[in-house]
Amino acid sequence: MSQEISKNRKAFHDFNIVDKFEAGIELKGTEVKSIREGHVHLRDAFAVVQNGQIFLVGCDIKPYSSASHEQHEPRRPRRLLLHRREIDRIEIKLEEKGFSMPALRLYWKEKRVKVELGLGRGKAQYDKRHTLKKKAQDREVKREVARFNRS
Repeated sequence: MSQEISKNRKAFHDFNIVDKFEAGIELKGTEVKSIREGHVHLRDAFAVVQNGQIFLVGCDIKPYSSASHEQHEPRRPRRLLLHRREIDRIEIKLEEKGFSMPALRLYWKEKRVKVELGLGRGKAQYDKRHTLKKKAQDREVKREVARFNRS
């Protein structure tokens, strides 16, 4: 199956995710080795379309500690590998007002690193508060049901 490397929980807090896409990433050897060690952060990562290609911007992959002479830049833009139809569909959506494409998670699929991108609109502050309130209410309901079932 797939093993998760990193997850961007903040993306689900800040955006209403409408659609999800799976993309491959063009990486250097030292980047893959650093990812294997778990030195990657997706907190500020998002995708942008430039010249008909999609790039992952803001993904922080720390330099590989055991690299000899060639090292990668930690926050360089990385090209994402998607089908042309998907790129065109994403480009049309991103041109609409309010849409953005944050990186949701990074994971292994067989021997390849994949990134899951979420196409969504940013939440307003009151929407974020509403979501947190709903989560707290759901947690309370679960506790009460569990307590009722125990007795």
